[in-house]
Amino acid sequence: MRILLVEDDKGIAGFVLKGLRESAFAVDLSVSGNDALYQISINDYDLIVLDVMIPEKSGFEVCRELRQSGFETPILMLTARDSVKDRIEGLDAGADDYLVKPFAYGELLARIRALLRRKERQFIESRINLAGLEIDTKSQMVWLKGREISLTTKEFTVLEYFARNADRVIGREELSEHCWDETYDPFTNSIEVFVNRLRKKLDTGADRSILQTKRGAGYILQSKFINEGS
Repeated sequence: MRILLVEDDKGIAGFVLKGLRESAFAVDLSVSGNDALYQISINDYDLIVLDVMIPEKSGFEVCRELRQSGFETPILMLTARDSVKDRIEGLDAGADDYLVKPFAYGELLARIRALLRRKERQFIESRINLAGLEIDTKSQMVWLKGREISLTTKEFTVLEYFARNADRVIGREELSEHCWDETYDPFTNSIEVFVNRLRKKLDTGADRSILQTKRGAGYILQSKFINEGS
């Protein structure tokens, strides 16, 4: 899952970025209204966390402009302004939810998950059961045929995306858009490195790997191979 955080306060931005990345989200940061609109125009995000008081254009203006253009991705607004009038303005601008500062990271995470549930239920099941592969998205734990698999945060993010799109070929560009942030360099082999790491950790001893490479197309997690091997 890829999120755009629009926040010009360095302290809050650092706090939120750290929490979301530790929760296995890919996160980009924007610090102004115009830059946020640009980032949204060139990237595919699953959710926008948008502060109201940002330079150039306010969060209200950005939200309103996005909705008027037909943008349907969930938007969670952050603000220190907690009057009823301000909340109404945010919701009228098209925000899906409104969180007042200061807030606990746990509440922010819960609201993000709720918005993602509303967007597309299949993407936020807390547990994914795929033949002999079980993934707990809250604890970031993985079991393969009853055996616990230890993964890094990024490996977990990549595996979760494969599992939610099992038996479908996923190209490198799609994988980078949903599992990496704006620092991703398409000229490196980082995707291949992570896929190979996962392939080794998900080895069942069978002749065929769960994660298959489709030359020139991308990768596919094939559920029918999960229960092969020992």
